[in-house]
Amino acid sequence: MKLPASPGVERLLPARVPFGLRVFFRGAFFLLGLATLALAVAVLQDEKERSYRNYQDGFRKNQAQIAAKLRHPTGQLVLLNPTAYDHEVTPLRPLVLPFSAIDFDDRNKAQQAVEMAGCLVQYPDAASMCVAVGNNPFAGGFLYAVGSFNSGPLVSHTSGTLDLSQAHRARITVDMRGQRYRWIAPFQAMQAMDEGRNASPFANTRGRLVGFADDGPITPASRPVRDFRGWLWQDGRCVDGAPAGPDCTRRAFVSVRLPVELFREALFAKGPAGIVWPPADLDQIKVQVEMLAPGEGKPLFDSNAQGAAAPFSWAELTPLLLPGEKLQIRKLGAAGTSTGIVALSGAEATERSSPLIAWLIRRLQVEGYDAPVTSTDIISTPLGRYELTLTGDIRSVNKVLTTVATRVSWFVGGMLLAIFATWLAIELRIIRRITELTRRAATVSKGVRASDSLAAVDLADLRGGDELGVLAGGLQDLLQRVNEDVRREQIRVAQEKDTWHAVGHEIMSPLQSLMVLHGDAADPAHRYISRMQQAVRVLYGSASPSEAFESTALNVQTLDANEFLRHVARNAAAAGIPGVAFEPLAQPVTVRADEYSLEDVVSHVLRNAERYRRPGSLIRITLSLQAQEGTAPEAVIAISNLGPQIDDGMLGKIFEYGVSDLPEAESAAPGQRGQGLFVAKTYMAKMGGTITAHNLANGVCLELRLQCAAG
Repeated sequence: MKLPASPGVERLLPARVPFGLRVFFRGAFFLLGLATLALAVAVLQDEKERSYRNYQDGFRKNQAQIAAKLRHPTGQLVLLNPTAYDHEVTPLRPLVLPFSAIDFDDRNKAQQAVEMAGCLVQYPDAASMCVAVGNNPFAGGFLYAVGSFNSGPLVSHTSGTLDLSQAHRARITVDMRGQRYRWIAPFQAMQAMDEGRNASPFANTRGRLVGFADDGPITPASRPVRDFRGWLWQDGRCVDGAPAGPDCTRRAFVSVRLPVELFREALFAKGPAGIVWPPADLDQIKVQVEMLAPGEGKPLFDSNAQGAAAPFSWAELTPLLLPGEKLQIRKLGAAGTSTGIVALSGAEATERSSPLIAWLIRRLQVEGYDAPVTSTDIISTPLGRYELTLTGDIRSVNKVLTTVATRVSWFVGGMLLAIFATWLAIELRIIRRITELTRRAATVSKGVRASDSLAAVDLADLRGGDELGVLAGGLQDLLQRVNEDVRREQIRVAQEKDTWHAVGHEIMSPLQSLMVLHGDAADPAHRYISRMQQAVRVLYGSASPSEAFESTALNVQTLDANEFLRHVARNAAAAGIPGVAFEPLAQPVTVRADEYSLEDVVSHVLRNAERYRRPGSLIRITLSLQAQEGTAPEAVIAISNLGPQIDDGMLGKIFEYGVSDLPEAESAAPGQRGQGLFVAKTYMAKMGGTITAHNLANGVCLELRLQCAAG
């Protein structure tokens, strides 16, 4: 398409559209997708290494935790009774305790023993019962029944009364080896105990359980079983916390030792293998313990009741095993033999996972990943030594990581889909339009290069109502405004330069004449005429004051700051700044500075202080020395006045060129164009110093810092 010709503009053809931007965008999104996948793989690699290390640490801790549990009396109870949990909880079967015997006469010791061993079977009505034998065959071959239940106030059996049903009593039945043993044991209370005070109807109660063979009616000729021993205790407190009363339900604790003749006969009948303990058929013995209230009603407690919960078992070790882990426990015998007791395995992960992610995780290499993970420990008990072998399965790390990565892969897939959707949207909505814009921009660029000025660039053919037309119109207007601004700036600079040339020329001639009249250096006017000549030389022929000040080269020499400031303060009144007080130091202070430039700096600061100080107040000049460790000392000239403070936002801006807090009309007045502090800052920087401002409680202080000359 041909473009209409304009004056000064050559006829242009559509330029070839480059592919760089499209390649950049497409490459960027392609790399972004690759980076997302690489990041996911790197995270998987790192997570696999972490999972492997965590698995090894967890494996060792797990093995130590299992061994600690089995070393505890509760764990030893499981080791000593490996097959005791292969049947229903009730009826109760004796367990081998990790203790040689139970001190059944002492309530606290008996209760502590069964609770520590963990042999108590729990019942829904808050009752509990443990039936066990000691691990020492020489303790006498007894069965122990220890537990607790809730009951009303205990009723004691009266000696000589043949009817046992009038008192609380225990009925115990033992079935073993085809025989049944039954005992009935009425409660005979001892004197009620209330911690040393007088007996009370609601005090703690204690008494014996006197055992009779339950093989018929009790007659005057019936005698208690000699080796049957039993105790029954009852708390004086109510179970529900209510005040003690005759109908209050209280906690009762029973401890019974049962003589089992078959056990004792087996102990004394030595066989070829010696004494065998515990009996091999211990888990076949069935025991029922009943606690009966006065009368013939329902038992207060029956160990065969439904809902009983078994004590600690192998099942409680299974949750400690991670997926794929296996625990094998063997009992070590003589001559290095061993017998397997139990083998447990951790639960397998059932959550679905992606086969592709599983393959990827298997391909990721981790140092030491193929090494077997096995740990062995020995636990000693009174009845033998047991070997614990815990075997780990590293493949479970892959399975768990695959399961987690499968869930996370949806997020990675979502990120990739978002990247693709973003690229597609940019491609359709932006890149295609940028292509058209690039074609037209290239045409405009050729038009600009073909003419000598911006005004010759004609973009009228690109105007229109669409986005590109609006952009072209805005560009046309912008170019026109820039061209006008450039021309105005060129005119202003030329006018200002001519003005300074004229000012410098007109001032320099009378100054030369004045210098002849006041050529004596002792003449006070000589110093000020020299300063005026220097200022004119600085500005003469320069484009602008700010450029002049910044390009000026100073003659930095050494001078005594004390004498210099004393001279400035003494002559300040002659310069129209009365009331200047200087506080000199006792010793000379030699600094590196240009004398005239430094005097200009102090004069500009004094004029600002004069303009803002409180009428009648003094402007104070102080000189001090400050030194920091490792640096040369600095001379600090502080010029302060009483008056209004400077806004915090202006403290750093007052040293910029043209900044003034006066109205525009006033700031245009001579000496008030906002360049005094700019000159001060510029000269101080050229002399290697600084100038800062800060507010005082009732005024303002400007500090000038100069380097001290080397002694």
